[in-house]
Amino acid sequence: MKNKYCLRPDWPLPAGVHSATTLRQGGVSRPPYSALNLATHVDDDVNAVLQNRQRINAHLMLPSEPLWLQQVHGNDVYLGSKWLDSPQADAVVTAQKNKVCAVLTADCLPILVCTHNGEKIAAIHAGWRGLVKGIITNTIAAMHTTDCMVWLGPAISVKHFEVGVEVRDAFVQKGALFATAFSEKEQQKWQADMYALAKIELQSLGVFDIYGGDLCTFADSERFYSYRRDGQTGRMASLIWKT
Repeated sequence: MKNKYCLRPDWPLPAGVHSATTLRQGGVSRPPYSALNLATHVDDDVNAVLQNRQRINAHLMLPSEPLWLQQVHGNDVYLGSKWLDSPQADAVVTAQKNKVCAVLTADCLPILVCTHNGEKIAAIHAGWRGLVKGIITNTIAAMHTTDCMVWLGPAISVKHFEVGVEVRDAFVQKGALFATAFSEKEQQKWQADMYALAKIELQSLGVFDIYGGDLCTFADSERFYSYRRDGQTGRMASLIWKT
């Protein structure tokens, strides 16, 4: 289903599980956040952000307000059992119905996870720092199973993601296979493939049912926010919930 507010991930979710990623169109935020910014931490007008969130809640007919994490590019996973307000974490896992897991991104990789039986769901905010610190591994461990499917949402593509040698070295120290996700651009500069980095880690854990990974936030300015492209900008939300 295509619309101005969001896109629906193309993956075979079990009955009762739903997912979406918001776009930047259809909101009330003014430039440079135009228009559907959902983040309160980027100096946008808070009232505009709250209106945008209300629009998304209504459009997706969400069963509750999403859990908005305080994301810090770390590797902490929040276990959504008590559902506290704004916990500091970069991933959330829950088995509860009518609870909406969400992560905010604008080049970092949003990852949605669902067990094949639909019992547990998760949302992960995976920038390169979170990836190198093991946010994916920690989230899958918190789900207590690798019998799951994964959707990789819109992130910056390898063509536009230049990093220094220190970033590549940090991943290679984790495992030699991560070197395949980097291509040398010039001396001390590399192009990093976020999607490949995530797939390498997922497959090393035994998770092979992987979808998505074909969108670029940097290249598509009409639909997506990109921090690397625009600097001060808004954030999209990737959400998953069960009813």
